[in-house]
Amino acid sequence: MDLIELYDTKVAAGQLNADPAQQAVLPELERIRAALAQPVKKGLFRKPPAPPKGLYLWGGVGRGKSMLMDLFADHVGAGSRRVHFHAFMQEVHQGMHEARKRGVDDAIVPVADAVIAKVRCLAFDEMQITDITDAMIVGRLFEKLFEGGVVVVTTSNRVPDDLYKDGLNRQLFLPFIDLLKDRMVVMELASPKDYRQDRLAGAQAYFTPINAQARGQIDAIWDQMTGGQGAPLVLRVKGRDVEIPAFHNGVARAAFYDLCGRPLGPADYLALADAVRVLILENIPCLGRSNFNEAKRFVTLIDALYEARVRLIASAEATPEMLYLEGEGTFEFERTASRLREMQADGWGGQTNKAR
Repeated sequence: MDLIELYDTKVAAGQLNADPAQQAVLPELERIRAALAQPVKKGLFRKPPAPPKGLYLWGGVGRGKSMLMDLFADHVGAGSRRVHFHAFMQEVHQGMHEARKRGVDDAIVPVADAVIAKVRCLAFDEMQITDITDAMIVGRLFEKLFEGGVVVVTTSNRVPDDLYKDGLNRQLFLPFIDLLKDRMVVMELASPKDYRQDRLAGAQAYFTPINAQARGQIDAIWDQMTGGQGAPLVLRVKGRDVEIPAFHNGVARAAFYDLCGRPLGPADYLALADAVRVLILENIPCLGRSNFNEAKRFVTLIDALYEARVRLIASAEATPEMLYLEGEGTFEFERTASRLREMQADGWGGQTNKAR
């Protein structure tokens, strides 16, 4: 059964809603799947066939990109790997570090060779570049992967020309964009429907007080959004690693002290807001003089999430207006409380500026 037939079967079974924009993408994914399914003829004088072009699928949040990637990755066969782009780049950095310790001059080569030896198809979730170190690596890395016959299929919320937009020394990054356009079909998933917002429609987004009931309700939302799956996500920000405890398909989950109890700053929160579409933030305490630094970070975090229109699901000791009642900054916190209220509105975050 090919991917088009599989999609139709799921629609007929009521597991999916037929979406013309999603259906328009299926022939491209099936093209790649069918090409990779062909046996590779080996022999001394046999030249392997040229690999098929990959696919760069971009579009707004909640349109079904990850669902289509699941469909593809589950049926593309052996030699494929599905991985979040940030997690892959973290592995690349670790591999290059190990290569340098061995005295290797060009640390990208053994990292690329290791991928080529094991993988015919790399399926990435959420390709985005926010760190200059990544920006300077991906061009040569992907050039090696493409030369080695690796096919890349990726989703992104950004058109290729907007990758690493306004980044430092971006002119050095532009050849990578040209490489993507040359070796991959670029396609927009232009569905008008935001399925992720549909799943959250009418759902409570702010839970107080913090108790077993609140925890149970948030667990239910996490299971609904991710199927109970999740793994740590490491964001590389200005040469540092910022770890988010749980992440799956654009949905992140963390406790207040994971994000506000550590010495993080605006760049870290901007990177987080760029990487996730929904943040479940648990156990927000009452704020004041005793935890002033944490409160300042919380304000910065909410500003970053608000500007990026990330959907926030939260549990807290008090309502937004009652979170910060004493100490320096109570007046300024009124704006944060107002934003927290606005972010609870049904459908908030559905209109996003991330898919340009």
